[in-house]
Amino acid sequence: MFLKEDQSRRKSIMRRIVNVLVWAAALFLVPAVALAESGGGGAGMGAGLGAGLAVGLAGLGCGIGQGLTAGNTTAGIARNPGAAGGMFTNFILGMVLIESIAIYGLVIAFLLQGKI
Repeated sequence: MFLKEDQSRRKSIMRRIVNVLVWAAALFLVPAVALAESGGGGAGMGAGLGAGLAVGLAGLGCGIGQGLTAGNTTAGIARNPGAAGGMFTNFILGMVLIESIAIYGLVIAFLLQGKI
């Protein structure tokens, strides 16, 4: 009884994953076909895609890092309020270093945007 429900749930999840992958591939390929040039070279589509990925992935990674840092610092201060001063200093330093990664992604995006 439970085995059939588990198998049907797995099939449903796999169907959703395949559906998302097909739509993602379509969203990546349709602009490539629409912006195809008849004899040109250049880095137009690849540079634009790279610029978007640079900012998006840098922002995603930094958001995850900042969330983990803030959550763990808050939990640490809640467990030991006497150590809040030292933890806050390390927290600010960590946030600055994490944010610098997002700035690197933005700089890379601007450099790639200049190639379009």
